[in-house]
Parts: sequence; C-alpha cells; structure tokens
Amino acid sequence: MSVDLRQGKTPEKTVFVSAVALVDADHRVLIAQRPEGKSMAGLWEFPGGKVEPGETPEMALVRELKEELGIDITESCLAPFTFASFTYDDFHLMMPLYLCRVWKGEITPMEGQQVKWVRPVRLGDYPMPPADVPLVAMLRDFL
Repeated sequence: MSVDLRQGKTPEKTVFVSAVALVDADHRVLIAQRPEGKSMAGLWEFPGGKVEPGETPEMALVRELKEELGIDITESCLAPFTFASFTYDDFHLMMPLYLCRVWKGEITPMEGQQVKWVRPVRLGDYPMPPADVPLVAMLRDFL
C-alpha cells in the first residue's frame, strides 16, 4: 500500500485512476512511458487511466487498455492487488492496482508511448511517478 500523509496539506481534489500490472508468461511486467505533453512526461508507469463517472475501476481498465494498448481484457481477468494513496501538490491520487495475466490481441502502443517488458527486480531502474514507487517493491516481492 502506498500512503503519503503530508502534514498540513489538504488537496483541493481527489483524482481516481486505476492501473494494471500486465504480467507475461516470463513473469515480466509491462510499463509505459508517459508521452511528451502530459504531466510527468518521461516517467514510466503501469498502464491505466482515469475512472470516468459511472465507471468502476475495472471498467476503466477495460476501456483504457483498448484505447492505449489495443488489447482486450475482461473484468474477470483483473485480480485486485494493492493501491496507492498519494498527495501531489495540487491533487490527491487514489489508484487501485490490479494484476492481469490474460488478454487478447498484440500489445500495440496506440498513443505513441514507449512500452517495455521488465522483470520485477528491474522495475526500480525506471523513474516513476512518486505514487507508483512503493508499488514496485510490492510487485517485486510478490512476483
């Protein structure tokens, strides 16, 4: 669990996103690099995105993975793993992280982002947003 309790800091808004650690047959995890023009550009993260009104976190992942990576997943293939709760300067992030080992289609970066398959012990070699960093240790210990 990633929790950051900055004393005296009350975020103006909470952003709810969901993310997934796609795990291949070799136990590697897929990470994607945030493209230029987005906040935290150049940092590596787990695929996913904002949960829209009326969506569950699982529904958001089904939609986001189709849009971002061109793959189809079903909600039943998403196993809840952990979550991040982190206060950035201008918002608070709540992000459940799921594990997924089954999908249909070839992973194709649809938004021009770079993607890499990385062994869990090497995930710490990639700069990530602060909320994602504690998740790396949990994945390394679990996978």
